[in-house]
Amino acid sequence: MSTNRLIYLPLGGAGEIGMNAYVYGYGPEDRERLIVVDLGVTFGDMESSPGIDLIMADMRWLVERADRIEAIFITHAHEDHIGALGHLWPMLQKRVYARRFTAAIGRLKFEEQGHPLEMIQTVEPRPAVIEAGPFKVQFVPVAHSIPESSALVIDTPAGRIVHSGDFKLDASPIVGEPWSEETFRQIAAERPVKVLMCDSTNVFTPHPGRSEATLADPIHGLIANAGGMVVATTFASNVARLKTLAEAGRAAGRTVCLLGRAMQRMVKVAGETGVLTGFPPTVPVEQAAEISRQNLMLIVTGSQGERRAATAQLSRGKYLGMEMKEGDMFLFSSKTIPGNERGVLRIWNALSEMGVDVVDDTNGRYHVSGHANRPDLEKMHEVLQPKILIPMHGEHRHLREHAKLGAARGIATEVATNGMMIDLTGDVPEVAEYIDTGRVYLDGSTLIGAMDGVVRDRIRMALNGHAVATVILDEQDEPLGEAWVELMGLPTAGKRGTALAEMMEAGVNDLLATAPVKVLRDDDKLEEAIRRVLRQVAIEEIGKKPETTIIVSRLIEE
Repeated sequence: MSTNRLIYLPLGGAGEIGMNAYVYGYGPEDRERLIVVDLGVTFGDMESSPGIDLIMADMRWLVERADRIEAIFITHAHEDHIGALGHLWPMLQKRVYARRFTAAIGRLKFEEQGHPLEMIQTVEPRPAVIEAGPFKVQFVPVAHSIPESSALVIDTPAGRIVHSGDFKLDASPIVGEPWSEETFRQIAAERPVKVLMCDSTNVFTPHPGRSEATLADPIHGLIANAGGMVVATTFASNVARLKTLAEAGRAAGRTVCLLGRAMQRMVKVAGETGVLTGFPPTVPVEQAAEISRQNLMLIVTGSQGERRAATAQLSRGKYLGMEMKEGDMFLFSSKTIPGNERGVLRIWNALSEMGVDVVDDTNGRYHVSGHANRPDLEKMHEVLQPKILIPMHGEHRHLREHAKLGAARGIATEVATNGMMIDLTGDVPEVAEYIDTGRVYLDGSTLIGAMDGVVRDRIRMALNGHAVATVILDEQDEPLGEAWVELMGLPTAGKRGTALAEMMEAGVNDLLATAPVKVLRDDDKLEEAIRRVLRQVAIEEIGKKPETTIIVSRLIEE
């Protein structure tokens, strides 16, 4: 007789912030029925993944078990939780469950990819229950920095799991539902919580989190005292903050304009789904260009320094006819995500050179986090009284610190990173096995594996440059004319001042004149000999070993 087990497997989001993708399973070993929670992305950077638009979890383990997947659940509409849905769904092809606002964002992604919209099911919050094989799932409203964020209550024959999603303890979040301690106490009273899977992002922040409502007065005061044009940026998905900024602009007698497709789409969807009401009127950019600077406020995308977003565009000059000038004010109503500091500082310096006054969140007056701080996490532990705590959504240092927090309360805990399958059947979490996990890159419009070599070759070309040598041989394996070399990403001249390409061409021509017939007749041997010549010249002249492409063309007798 088979023994059923309850398992948890993070494929992304555990040991990193972003790219969230989690799997739960229940049933006989290696035959468990599965559900997937969230399919998110992280973003490429020029250092580790040049040219890559999005990075998402590798689905190979799930694809091999697709017949065992019951459903996909999306906790909220941030890109690190829903951004991969349109790209990865064809591999899984299971029904997707989400609340109204999140489902609307998901359908936009499906529409872009040509997927069937009916596969996204809009669900109501608790007490509504979705049955998916051995799982019974409820969406529990939580406060976060995007509307209709949810924790999940996942009931299984082995016990109750609470998957916190991203949350904060905010009783007045402006937009979206407030944190309800009573609701979570009811969840624990109905059935003991066996496992709490919990957000760990702000475990190192020692003070209790602040409400979104506390920002209204400081932001209103800042904008009311501004002289020239005011521009503010925040996360496009934080519609509560967008509303606060827009209201402050209107209160100061300014006309408000939203710049950035992502921001306009979020506000539109939030309004259409009823989660955002009373948003101040805005004008299109064409009309904004005709309004005097002291009477205008722009709310723009690009708070993380994204090169193509409105913030970066404004820092480089004109954008859609709008231009910043001396005496204007730029407000970063956002926190810079670790890793984005360089891009944000580049924009700040460019704005400073224009004479723009830049205001950021250094003093905490104009931004609050959407994640629970350390005392708030302790509150969640106290309310739910879980037997087991599994930290998630954080780098390894966050997970480890959160685990220590739970252990200090006497809760059994485990630091589970991507690829660690955890057996939750007993009273103590146990590592069941390790799964090979990886990443998938969206390169333009194509999905490629992180280990396919594409990005590796791109980095090597960026670091070392590229040389292309072309030679033509006649029917008797004799050189027909001279070789020629083209360079990319390399200096035009070497240390002796002679053109680098010419020196390489001379070296290849000397090789062709002296090489044995057996080398000239063998393409592989000839290509390798030419490659050695190119790299030897490069090392001697510029101290680099470039990537090479060798083209050998042969005339064939008819």
